[in-house]
Amino acid sequence: RAVPKSRKGSELASGLDENEQGGHKEQSEHKEQSEHKEQSEHNEQSEHMTKTRKPKILAVVGARPNFMKIAPIWRELEQNGRFEIQLVHTGQHYDDNMSKVFFDDLRLPRPDVYLGVGSGAHGEQTGKVMIEFEQVVANERPDMVVVVGDVNSTMACTLVAVKMDVPVAHVEAGLRSFDRAMPEEINRMVTDILAAILLTHSPEAEENLVREGVDRAKVHFVGNVMIDSLYFNMPEAEKSTVHEDLSLEPGAYGLVTLHRPSNVDDPAQLASILDALTTVGAECPLVFPVHPRTRKVIEINNLDIPAGRLRLLDPIGYLDFLKLMKYSSIILTDSGGIQEETTALEIPCVTIRENTERPITLQIGTNVLAGADRDRIVEEALRMLRDGVEDSRVPELWDGRAAERIVGVFERFFSDAGML
Repeated sequence: RAVPKSRKGSELASGLDENEQGGHKEQSEHKEQSEHKEQSEHNEQSEHMTKTRKPKILAVVGARPNFMKIAPIWRELEQNGRFEIQLVHTGQHYDDNMSKVFFDDLRLPRPDVYLGVGSGAHGEQTGKVMIEFEQVVANERPDMVVVVGDVNSTMACTLVAVKMDVPVAHVEAGLRSFDRAMPEEINRMVTDILAAILLTHSPEAEENLVREGVDRAKVHFVGNVMIDSLYFNMPEAEKSTVHEDLSLEPGAYGLVTLHRPSNVDDPAQLASILDALTTVGAECPLVFPVHPRTRKVIEINNLDIPAGRLRLLDPIGYLDFLKLMKYSSIILTDSGGIQEETTALEIPCVTIRENTERPITLQIGTNVLAGADRDRIVEEALRMLRDGVEDSRVPELWDGRAAERIVGVFERFFSDAGML
């Protein structure tokens, strides 16, 4: 039976439509397969590039104590060879003797970036560091920023990095004096709450962080990098001629450092402390490398220092200071780091502060708090000169290998991120 022309045409058209649809379907499937293959190849290539590109780490220093903490980490990163590393110096300590000599003594390379922010009020200095460091992060695009300690540069660079979605590792995390009148305490707290990796040097530091709501998984007990620097540099420090240069007999002198604003900015307070030191100096002559901040107050206010008991020196290099410290009979200080070094060296230490963020040096170390009261300083110093220190020991993981453990944490972090 003949098919009507209109129906035949319709069936023919329908057949063509099915053929076209089939062809389009095949083409679409082929296109999808091709695009999927290209995307897979792109992903594999991106993953390969991610794994072959070394993670870039910016290590930040700003003030003299930071240099001793970053130096062992820098050496370990260089020896490891799996990271691209750059050293950023904010210039917070701007005195040549306070910075340059330490770079030379610690065998740190010249900084890749020097911000040169110099001195200033806390807000001014912090702001300058943030403005300059933001540009560095934008240009360098690091995969991690490493900060150490508790100076203004530590907090400022942490704020910048975190706002630019760069993870921060904080070395010496969790230290607390519980005194928010100390600028360093604010810097510690802000840095710790923002950092992705918190590297602690004593068990109580982890408990401080957890109490403040920090995820325990972020915390890594690695030991004390200051002691890494101490042990590593002591053989070289032994070659120092500082005793001959200053006509000092090993074991027959004490050592003094003072720099905290609470002790040196008020002339009356500083005069009282200096009076205590000269009294102690009658029993044991003291040498005092003077921080520029402290010398300025002494000179402006014409503070009297009797000759022969307290000998003022210009700032000295790290290696010279290590030798003076090792062979001193007592140390009087307001420094946090020196509290740790004296504990490691088993040297009596009188801390001229009402509190400390390093309580382990009191509990098992060689440290005692005397506050800033003249009579207490004299009493504690004379007692330690007479009786020495009993039952002290070096804390756990203060063994010269903290930097090795820190770099191990970095390796695991980047491995988990698929970058190593």
